[in-house]
Amino acid sequence: MTRLHRHLSKRVEKAVYDFELIQPGDRIAVAVSGGSDSLALLILLENEKIKQQNRIELIPLHVDMGFPEDSPRNSEVLAEFLSQRGYSVHVERTNIGPLAHSDFNRKNPCFLCTRYRRQCIYQLAEQHCCNKIAYGHHKDDIIETLLINIFFGREISTMMPKQSVFRGKFHIIRPLIYIEEVLLKKFALEQHFPLLNNPCTTSEVSKRKYIKDWLNRLENENKGLKENIFKALFHVKVDYLPQRLFSSKGKKR
Repeated sequence: MTRLHRHLSKRVEKAVYDFELIQPGDRIAVAVSGGSDSLALLILLENEKIKQQNRIELIPLHVDMGFPEDSPRNSEVLAEFLSQRGYSVHVERTNIGPLAHSDFNRKNPCFLCTRYRRQCIYQLAEQHCCNKIAYGHHKDDIIETLLINIFFGREISTMMPKQSVFRGKFHIIRPLIYIEEVLLKKFALEQHFPLLNNPCTTSEVSKRKYIKDWLNRLENENKGLKENIFKALFHVKVDYLPQRLFSSKGKKR
């Protein structure tokens, strides 16, 4: 195990401990898109302290979005890479990509794409009798989502490290919450992850890409800015946030 691998494993262990992400006997669906984040997640969850001590099972799942530009198919390259690592990945063929970008949905393809992909993962997790679903969202994703929701959604919220869905049927977990994107990219190079193309035609013009680029510019000018935003999520002073005395129906809270 390299120094970087060991460092990232420690951060995943800390997230698992801090947020009680994993319990003994968990059967975890790992959503593997083919990007460096989700591949890193799968490998880091193989951590002996996490997997063997808790006797968990990891089930890699991949949703093929069906983009016609995806050639050679990312899913085939991904399946071959994971097979060489000893994993058997379930690949679900869909037409989610073209559907989300069809004429009736030109204004908001990202929303529909995310929604359909999530629904597909839920269905696959149920088919494989999983009780948890692990996503490869990292620290930068958490920060970006916070700002997207503030700027475009008029609310203060972000992704949770652990979240119950369908009345507890599944728990969504995000074990990479303490890891920066730049470290995952270094890990991808170190582990020789396959370089898969992104066939999505709107990936470079999304709100998330806009916020990511903006944040990176600010970080270059103010080192530590993103870390400050992340830590602010754990130091919320509710007493210093405005609260309405009355609800919209006129009743006092």
